[in-house]
Amino acid sequence: MDKIFLGLVLLGVPLSVIGSLMHWPSVIMFIVYCLTIIALAGFMGRATESLAIVMGPRIGGLLNATFGNAVELIISIFSLKAGLVGVVLASLTGSVLGNLLLVAGLSFFIGGTRYKRQKFNVFDARHNAGLLIFAVIVAFVIPEVFTQNMSESSTMSLSVGISIILILLYLAALFFKLVTHRGVYQHAEKREAHEEHEEEIPEWSKKKAITILAVATLAVAYVSEKLVHTFSEVGETFGWTELFIGVIIVAIVGNAAEHASAVIMAYKNKMDVAVEIAVGSTLQVAMFVAPVLVLISLMYPTHMPLVFTLPELISMVTAVFLMIMISNDGETNWFEGLTLLAAYFIMGIGFYLL
Repeated sequence: MDKIFLGLVLLGVPLSVIGSLMHWPSVIMFIVYCLTIIALAGFMGRATESLAIVMGPRIGGLLNATFGNAVELIISIFSLKAGLVGVVLASLTGSVLGNLLLVAGLSFFIGGTRYKRQKFNVFDARHNAGLLIFAVIVAFVIPEVFTQNMSESSTMSLSVGISIILILLYLAALFFKLVTHRGVYQHAEKREAHEEHEEEIPEWSKKKAITILAVATLAVAYVSEKLVHTFSEVGETFGWTELFIGVIIVAIVGNAAEHASAVIMAYKNKMDVAVEIAVGSTLQVAMFVAPVLVLISLMYPTHMPLVFTLPELISMVTAVFLMIMISNDGETNWFEGLTLLAAYFIMGIGFYLL
């Protein structure tokens, strides 16, 4: 697998540059760009695993979510610049659904095929449950309710105000988890597991892992910018709507780093890291990436209000409640993973046919 990823990177990055300069067909370049991003995500996953061993599951999961979402943030910024507001909002929806249902579902399912019961920090799960309800239900649903009878300028003002509050609360949440209450809810069993992780030997040193993460992210940023310009022609060729491209395609490719590393962590029974990646990435998208994009859109002719369509809202709310119900006991199994995957595919069919 390592040789396949390395081969795809060594082949994909040059082909991305050459194909762009020589204006190869959009469909071919779309495939090249997607495969290249996924291969680069594989290296990001390995680097994150090394960092998780050295720095602990919370920092490792946070780093993975941050670098993974940096890819999506870059794709979204270029999409906003191109005026594709619908694609950006749909990709945010797809990230929430992808992380809570697809990433968590795959992690729980694949990990569950090796271990009958997999446990993770129940206190983190309950803390994240409250933030998920706030970030997705309060911050995303409220604008839709209040903007029914608002002008465009008032809608945008509300979106900006909510975005600022979300960013501040997200920073406060990080300060809470990583500084003031770091380790407070980590009981003896988890401390023993943490000590076991510390005894492991990381594949790469801390410096090498961070360097690979940074270089891979820069490479992904370049390929992602090119990927955006293929959306229109690819959509026309395959009959994909703007909504489907954003919710499914952009979200899966943009979050490939989290997909790869979360599943690897679950396979190795490191469920604290896997859950932190899936849920932490969702919180980062809802409370940081989405509001930052709202503020960035103010610099472009087409502004992006924090208002989603009804199918997007209902899908996200459903995903949040399903994830909370499954993860709130601090343990999981393969059947619960399959349940999350089933929900994702049902929604995927709906968005395809919509």
